[in-house]
Amino acid sequence: MSVLEQRLPAVDTHDDLPLEYAHEDDALRIFGFWVFLVTDMLLFSCVFATYVILYRHTNMGPTPTQLFDVRGFTAETLILLTSSFTSGIGTYEMRRGHRGALIGWLMVTWILGACFIGLEVSEFVADVASGATMSRSAFLSAFFTLVGMHGCHVSFGLLWMLCLMIQLGVKGITHVTARKVFIVGLYWHFLDVVWVFIFTVVYLIGELS
Repeated sequence: MSVLEQRLPAVDTHDDLPLEYAHEDDALRIFGFWVFLVTDMLLFSCVFATYVILYRHTNMGPTPTQLFDVRGFTAETLILLTSSFTSGIGTYEMRRGHRGALIGWLMVTWILGACFIGLEVSEFVADVASGATMSRSAFLSAFFTLVGMHGCHVSFGLLWMLCLMIQLGVKGITHVTARKVFIVGLYWHFLDVVWVFIFTVVYLIGELS
């Protein structure tokens, strides 16, 4: 061993890593979830492409302009964007080791997500009550499939987040729960990005067409 090597202190390369990346297994699981998000984005891309092709095929039924309520989808957008922000605050509190604040912000995120789903269900019920059913036209089939698929993802995220809050209450912040909080945050931000595309491609273009 050289004199220079003897003078160099031992360095722990994991000291500066966030808790969710502190173990190699957790880092691999997070990478695997990124791969899942890429495949899920491909799925959404296919459904988006289908909607773009079919949204003008109304079969003499309701058109996007007639169907969409500006106040409704604007409120849904603001709520979901806010929930993404509160989810980010939760991740920040997790890294500070504040379990109570983490659970609190996750609960706020959960409530906002539940409000989003409530508004979306109300929108669907009103559409069906007016005769705009999924089988009425190709446009409505594509619309309910795309927006409904996103809503199912959000509903799953709410169930996942609820289970995680219970686990945090029991076990506290460990490298395992930190990894799960980080992953559910990635998932929630991904759904937020998908909704921005839905807001633009489905609702905004539908109102302007």
